Amino acid sequence: MSFVDYIVLKVKAGDGGDGHLSFHHEKFVDKGGPDGGDGGDGGDVIIRASNNQDTLAKFRYHKEILAGDGLPGQKNNRHGKTADNKIIDVPVGTAVYLEDRLIVDLITNEQEYVIAKGGKGGFGNAHFVSSKRQTPRFAEKGLPGEKFVYRFELKSIADVGLIGLPNAGKSTLLSKISHAKPEIADYPFTTLKPNLGVVDYKGRSILFADIPGLIEGAAEGRGLGHDFLRHIERTRLIIHMIDVNSDDVIRDYQLINQELKKYSRALFKKKQIVVFSKIDSLTPENVSIKIDYLRSTLPKTIKLITISSFSRQGVDQLLELIRLELEKIIKPAKEIPVVKLTADLKDSWQVQKVKKGFLISGWEIEKFAFKTDFNNDESVMRLKNILKRKGIIKELIKNGIKPEDKIMFNRLDDFLVY
Repeated sequence: MSFVDYIVLKVKAGDGGDGHLSFHHEKFVDKGGPDGGDGGDGGDVIIRASNNQDTLAKFRYHKEILAGDGLPGQKNNRHGKTADNKIIDVPVGTAVYLEDRLIVDLITNEQEYVIAKGGKGGFGNAHFVSSKRQTPRFAEKGLPGEKFVYRFELKSIADVGLIGLPNAGKSTLLSKISHAKPEIADYPFTTLKPNLGVVDYKGRSILFADIPGLIEGAAEGRGLGHDFLRHIERTRLIIHMIDVNSDDVIRDYQLINQELKKYSRALFKKKQIVVFSKIDSLTPENVSIKIDYLRSTLPKTIKLITISSFSRQGVDQLLELIRLELEKIIKPAKEIPVVKLTADLKDSWQVQKVKKGFLISGWEIEKFAFKTDFNNDESVMRLKNILKRKGIIKELIKNGIKPEDKIMFNRLDDFLVY
């Protein structure tokens, strides 16, 4: 399966079932009471993080996620069946965005979040029986389910991120210290997706992510820049690998850090260990010259270590240094605060003068409009009474509403005539 770490999905929760309008009919019973049952609720769309998923590729050709609708109510007070929720399994590390707003960040296995809520089923006419209204001849329609267009981004969660220019030796190191089997060859961009490997060291399991080689301009999206950089954001510790055979190791070091800084200042400030790789390809004297050259620019707080993955020279020292540094980084990755999909203003509404009348907006009042059967006089009268009770009719009169003006509702095609 190909690797996909960015996808745009249309998500639609299920609509609520309509309430039923009926009266009890039975032999020898002339006038039975209202017995219309309620509609069932529509299914939610739920996103769930799973360690069994490692890519978003399954959504590449299925970019619309739909939950089932609730069934309508029936006579004899039988309620419609509530639809099953639609659960989407995605890799741990998936963040969900609505435009530029983060909705949820899934960072732990089995973590769940409702990204589209199903519509509530409408009440049947049996629900509206009272001492004043003994034979209600209307029922509610079900509410529509929420629908959104989301952007899903997969960002690898790992303790250690291996970064560096193409062919810096990251994949080779990962293959030697873990059971991961990344592609390795002597040309740039062998690795086109992050590879994860677990390293068991001194009783601790350390998760490594081999981040594909970065290039100049990655922060602006050159090459696969943004795709690569987002996978480094969550790592606690960065191992910055530099090929000791490079013509200019200072240039290599600075180029990568410039791209980190352009992409995210927080990413640039992450703890780094700089590693010279492939030291078996040079004499010790030449390696020492390269060390002194890089040290002339390297901040004093940055540790520099040399290794050869093939001969394992310096590898154990690197693992021990990583273990010690991770113990200092005591703050675990935290879930990022999320944006609520719906406002907390429960009974807020607005009246706006438009060309053909007045437009009313505000989810609480819009819900009543959605539930109204505009072909049923009793149902329409109920809606008008609700508008009056909430002070909306008074506001319309204050704004100069005239007979035959339309009273329209946001997100709804149906309307009232004043």
